[in-house]
Amino acid sequence: MVYRYGSFWRRALAIIIDRFIISFLYLALLIGEFAFTSGHSFELLRRINGPFLIGHILLGYILGAVYFTWFHGTTGQTPGKILLKLKVISVRRRELTYFMAFIRFLGYLLSALALFLGFLWAAFDPKKQAWHDKIAGTVVIMVNVSAGDYEIAKW
Repeated sequence: MVYRYGSFWRRALAIIIDRFIISFLYLALLIGEFAFTSGHSFELLRRINGPFLIGHILLGYILGAVYFTWFHGTTGQTPGKILLKLKVISVRRRELTYFMAFIRFLGYLLSALALFLGFLWAAFDPKKQAWHDKIAGTVVIMVNVSAGDYEIAKW
């Protein structure tokens, strides 16, 4: 069976949508923390220091890890991928496990760390695999929605 791989631009838009959702969740947690901070508003300003910032950077990474691992591990699709009709599967054409999804997330970090070259790689790869796909053994494919079920789009 031949699959139609997800294009670079479609994948880029999906990750922008997902990052927007994660940012919204992070902002909601941050507002909740500020709302429940005791004392005056100046108390909060005194709390913003190195450990506070490191904690919030870690919180952002943890939110991303949970978000991408859970969505990819359960359905192979994040909300951004659902909207753009994309799905992540293993190169062996099987559903992802949570372990594979987590390894893929760790690959995201590597892809971003190298000046986002790992993401750009998908634009030139024949299977449209970014570095995180190669690390986790995954591909992103197009799906069609018919009668509420997903069918894998063929060429």
